[in-house]
Amino acid sequence: MSSAVKRLREVLRVLPVFGASASPQRQVVYDVAEVKLKDCWELYKRDPACRSSVDLLAASAVGAGFYTTCAVGQEKAKETVDAWCKRVNLDRLLQRMAKRVIACGNDFWLKVDGEVVQLPLDAIEKIEIEVYEKDGVKVPRRVSGYKLSGAYGGGTLRPDVVIHWRLEDDVPFGFGIGLLQTLLYTLSVGGDRRPAFAWMKAKIERIMPKIFEKYAGPDVLAILENASKAVTDEFKQTIRNRPEEGAWLFYAGKGAKGSVTPVTIDPRARFEYYIDHIVNQFYLGCETPLPRLFSTPGFTEASARTALDLQDMLVKPVQRDFKRTVEGELFDWVLAGAGVDFVQAAVRLNWGSPETPAVVMADLIAAAEQGFIRPEEFRKNAVKFGWELWDAPATQQQAAERKAKVRWLVEEY
Repeated sequence: MSSAVKRLREVLRVLPVFGASASPQRQVVYDVAEVKLKDCWELYKRDPACRSSVDLLAASAVGAGFYTTCAVGQEKAKETVDAWCKRVNLDRLLQRMAKRVIACGNDFWLKVDGEVVQLPLDAIEKIEIEVYEKDGVKVPRRVSGYKLSGAYGGGTLRPDVVIHWRLEDDVPFGFGIGLLQTLLYTLSVGGDRRPAFAWMKAKIERIMPKIFEKYAGPDVLAILENASKAVTDEFKQTIRNRPEEGAWLFYAGKGAKGSVTPVTIDPRARFEYYIDHIVNQFYLGCETPLPRLFSTPGFTEASARTALDLQDMLVKPVQRDFKRTVEGELFDWVLAGAGVDFVQAAVRLNWGSPETPAVVMADLIAAAEQGFIRPEEFRKNAVKFGWELWDAPATQQQAAERKAKVRWLVEEY
């Protein structure tokens, strides 16, 4: 366990328990993650297709960086927010958050002492949701607390000190569902249960090396006539201790005729269609064309562009959600702490880099003619357009100074 996680656990243990316990007048329900978030993160770390897909989607969402804007006359508020973003390295925090949210569906930040701390994935055990009840109707109303796991003190954090980043689920305000959670879900149909696609893919990958080992060094069955019981017992023991690279197996039975037969796989056993289906479902769950782009023959550039266009349709809603959360939960919080009216300041997050207006040469010439820019400014800008310019002609004073200097040199020497 890293020292940072240990320190965070100690801090959460000594913090006062936020929030109040449920009362008879306040009904609450608790939502828990159906698949542990740590299990999703382990799948992200251990499966190359999952990691590459999550990294690509996270980079598409927040990888371009951001810049801030504000209302006219509110530049000081913008400077306050920019300074805070630089101090906490918000760009790096957003990149880490995006990977967790896309992979696990959730990420939790703790607001404390003017900074934010990214909580470990196993820190929040339950989400306490207050239920509104009237005339027999019960609907979730709002989050009333975040229950910490026992390893982090077991207290309940107040909602206003926690930022919950999530992908939507059917439980309002509860735990979200990420891409990799879908791959870890089982499915029950009637009385049958379909295993998780991550489990099936992992089992195929586990069995494939054994198939190579088995048939690269196949078993050989030697059938001997009228073998004794001692030979039969030795045959049984050989089966139990058969090495990976294959073995010679002996069989003795009544009427058996002597022969030596290598054991081979039945050519009618065609599993490639089943394997392709499972792998395709797994890649569909990753929601990115990256695995197919590098692994499937015939996946052309046009196919990749079409797939990336569809991927953008998935990324843009996530970007909007991240933007609103940053503005409402972070920027407004920072400005309120600095005593600034955040509604009037209207500091906004924008993805990417600020656009620089294109300069047209005709406009530059017109500005010089009308005296909006000085001649030396026009010359510097003209050089950027590829104009080859020499030094400006000397003024009468500069010419007289040069002549005097030349005359002095002649008289001196």
